Amino acid sequence: MANPLAQARYLLAAHTPRQLPPDDGLEVAFAGRSNAGKSSALNAICQQNALARVSKTPGRTQQLVFFDVTPAKDTTTARYLVDLPGYGYAKVPQDLQAHWQAFLDGYFGSRMALRGLVVVMDIRHPLKEYDRQMLGYAVGRGLPAHALLTKADKLSRGAQGNALLAVRKELSSVFGDTVSVQTFSGESKQGVDEAREIIGRWLAF
Repeated sequence: MANPLAQARYLLAAHTPRQLPPDDGLEVAFAGRSNAGKSSALNAICQQNALARVSKTPGRTQQLVFFDVTPAKDTTTARYLVDLPGYGYAKVPQDLQAHWQAFLDGYFGSRMALRGLVVVMDIRHPLKEYDRQMLGYAVGRGLPAHALLTKADKLSRGAQGNALLAVRKELSSVFGDTVSVQTFSGESKQGVDEAREIIGRWLAF
């Protein structure tokens, strides 16, 4: 079956709420701490090498970056993937952090097009404060969330399974059954089909 996300193309980057596209489509947002593998995950899911920039410098994404995945034969409903700023501990000034906090609060609090959140975490360092905060945003809004434990190829199968179980147990105790979780590797393509299926469902493909 063809991958509808493979047609993803860059649409715009928004630094303020005024720059966001009209709030009448369907969107899935991607969040992840700096260097968690978010750009690699987006590229793998969309079968493109350079859709999202893979940077060695943490915190390169400094806007909400929108990628258009609207099917050519169904232009009535716009569909987007949204790459959120990768600040975990990126070295950004305090006032910029405050701006982003307010922008994200507003985006998660009122954006009607938002249908789900994918939180990308390095399987070796999952559930940091930033990850919990982003999952909390989604759960607070009643939105489904899905955790991608990336860079799974860096661990043995046994260690992957243990990490997955531990994260699933903790997510369940904090958020109930509203957050799903899987192992993932952009490098080996492990879990790519599973992630694609969830995102496709949220975008009503």
